[in-house]
Amino acid sequence: MLFSSITFLFFFLALVLGCYYIVPRFLKNAVLLVFSLVFYAWGEPVYVFLMLASIVVAYITGILCDKERFKSKLPLVSMILAVVWNMGLLLFFKYTDFFINNANSFMHLDLKPLGLTLPIGISFYSFQTLSYVIDVYRGEVKPQKNFLNLATYVTLFPQLIAGPIVRYQTIEEQLSSRKESLSQFSRGVKRFAVGLGKKVILANNIGALFTAISSAPQSQQSVAASWMGIIAYTFQIYFDFSGYSDMAIGLGKMFGFDFLENFNYPYISDTITEFWRRWHISLSSWFRDYVYIPLGGNRRGKVRQCVNIMIVWFLTGFWHGANWNFMLWGVYFGVILLCEKLFLLKALKKLPALIRHIYALLLIVIGWGIFAFEDTSALTQNFKNMFGLGGLPLWNGTYDRQWLMQNIWLFAVLVIASTPLFRYFGQKLTEKAPAVYSCVAEPICVGALLVISAAYLASNSFNPFLYFRF
Repeated sequence: MLFSSITFLFFFLALVLGCYYIVPRFLKNAVLLVFSLVFYAWGEPVYVFLMLASIVVAYITGILCDKERFKSKLPLVSMILAVVWNMGLLLFFKYTDFFINNANSFMHLDLKPLGLTLPIGISFYSFQTLSYVIDVYRGEVKPQKNFLNLATYVTLFPQLIAGPIVRYQTIEEQLSSRKESLSQFSRGVKRFAVGLGKKVILANNIGALFTAISSAPQSQQSVAASWMGIIAYTFQIYFDFSGYSDMAIGLGKMFGFDFLENFNYPYISDTITEFWRRWHISLSSWFRDYVYIPLGGNRRGKVRQCVNIMIVWFLTGFWHGANWNFMLWGVYFGVILLCEKLFLLKALKKLPALIRHIYALLLIVIGWGIFAFEDTSALTQNFKNMFGLGGLPLWNGTYDRQWLMQNIWLFAVLVIASTPLFRYFGQKLTEKAPAVYSCVAEPICVGALLVISAAYLASNSFNPFLYFRF
């Protein structure tokens, strides 16, 4: 079930909110748990048992990790068991066929792929349960003795299928002592409406352009069209994923939770280092805290630091999917970040801000060009087209003009919405006319976003979610 669906908006969400606010305090987590399991089981009921098994493993190993920490090996063994369970599940379901297919290709074998369906959200809830057990082992949090609270944390439907990756320590107290309020609920509705608008109005429409260009025959292609398509994908993946994060954060507020931010206008960055501090913040911080720092971080010399950076970025690409393009994408950004850390940042600081921004955007767009195509031949062909090696004209007047003119205003809105300009004007209006903003402008904008988004959903079947497959 997608947040951006009629079923979720008008049936599931209305039902869970009604039940949640009717029941007494001690039953609220139980309501969230039941509805979260229903939400998860909507498309694949059998995998609910896999999630429940992960919760049981996290519950038991979390408690054991806190036993006689310095007197026995039980905490260490328990933590290792949690790592093996979570990483084993992720590797088995997400990467088994990838390994089999590559073994068949490189070793000329004839192994039959298992054809496993990827459990929705496994990449996110595996990392969450793993971080919980590791944090208990480190002594950073106390183990959760209430199974219902831990199960609610793992299954919480707002962030279940697409993040952000919510650390247990972030909402530990909120699981048992959160306080809902009308003001927090209204902020949640506003944030959800913004996210829904990003996804349905912006991401879906610009995604349709990328699909049209990437699926067009070579006779309709050009160098300009190839760049237009990847720029469209660059906007699509940002508004798609950040829109879902906004919806998750907004839903969390409706139920009294405060999730950390996951995006901070990444396309205003002027270096790739800055970009990755602004993009998918929860994933970057997870790899930093649970991989990079434990490997030694920057504490063991430059050579070891470089190795650690490349390990982290290979794993980041690997986490995103069982295809070589994702590994290449991770290595691509790892190499750039390595160059920036070693020498490039100093040189970039001497350049004008506009040049730095163009540098960052160009590398970001090229990176999404790697990410967009899981098929190696399509990936190669698209880059040939982009850089004039595909035998295509620079400009195809008939099709390029049509694609551009049909979407020029959409591109303009996307550019503006990628910056803090809307937020800036909202703050200015709040300062100058707070009553007008809070009582008139904001309710009208939120209502318009919800109505227009619902109308798009009712009339348009094109509603993909790019990070759903991760």
